[in-house]
Amino acid sequence: MNFHQLHIFYTVAERGSFSAAAQALHMTQPAVTMQIQTLEDYFGTKLLHRSTKKIELSEAGATLLPFAKKSMELIREADEAMSAFTHMLEGRLHIGASLTIGEYIVPRMLGPFGQEYPHIHMAMNVMNTTQIMDDILKHQLNLGLIEAPVQHPDIVVETVMQDELKLIVPSGHVLAKAKKVVLEDVFKHPFIAREKGSGTRQVIEDGLKNRGVDASRLSIVMEMGSTGAVKSAVEAGLGITMLSPSSVKHEVALGLLKIVNISDITFKREFYAIHLKSALLPIPVVTFLSYLRRHDQGGDVFGDPVDGPAGMKEEENVQ
Repeated sequence: MNFHQLHIFYTVAERGSFSAAAQALHMTQPAVTMQIQTLEDYFGTKLLHRSTKKIELSEAGATLLPFAKKSMELIREADEAMSAFTHMLEGRLHIGASLTIGEYIVPRMLGPFGQEYPHIHMAMNVMNTTQIMDDILKHQLNLGLIEAPVQHPDIVVETVMQDELKLIVPSGHVLAKAKKVVLEDVFKHPFIAREKGSGTRQVIEDGLKNRGVDASRLSIVMEMGSTGAVKSAVEAGLGITMLSPSSVKHEVALGLLKIVNISDITFKREFYAIHLKSALLPIPVVTFLSYLRRHDQGGDVFGDPVDGPAGMKEEENVQ
């Protein structure tokens, strides 16, 4: 018996068929069948009951499954623990990221990560959550970073970063000069919103709902399909908005926008990493996940936006 056989057994049990397991493991179906038979020969008992429609665990298979799962978890934990020591890693890291994460957060991490792990080649696709999930299920991506949790029986969802939306106003706006801003003040001004269904829009609506406030009280005058478009509209004085401070560092440093705290409500959210449940992640992916956990929104990578020339220089260097 070896770990590879346990991994195959676990995947067959999770997927419910040899063909689905073979696809997930990038193996031929006969190779998967052969490894299961070898494992059954080792234990001297049937682990799976095969039928034309589905596969069911035998009593022996049901007994073995928790041990197979524990072995996978142990390997993952070992990879994570050792990733802190493997600075000469080589390989390719291909991830998918949703809009805010892909455009404003991950790029600021690539410089420090690249310095720490110079031999890992990174590639990132910015796309919506549905596309990321599809590509992970098709084994075209190892890892996805998304702004809202998802549910799928074949996908693991893990919180890796935290964020908080803040009120964003033009630098000359009346709210930019106020000593204290409350939620009622927000409702008095034209509001620029992301489109319905976006992660940012959902966080705002959920935050208001949790306070017992109807989101329709926002005086939405425009809906935009990207964070960049929202920022441009606010810069032009067409309204105010709520965005992640990570997305406006450059504009704040240039004095175009200002971040304002709302004293009586917060709009917090979490960012999530997703990957295949049955897959053992390559060590470069494990290393990047560990890096994310160490440098979340509260860490030194994402410090608060800074004003003045030093802030502008820092922003230019990380882009």
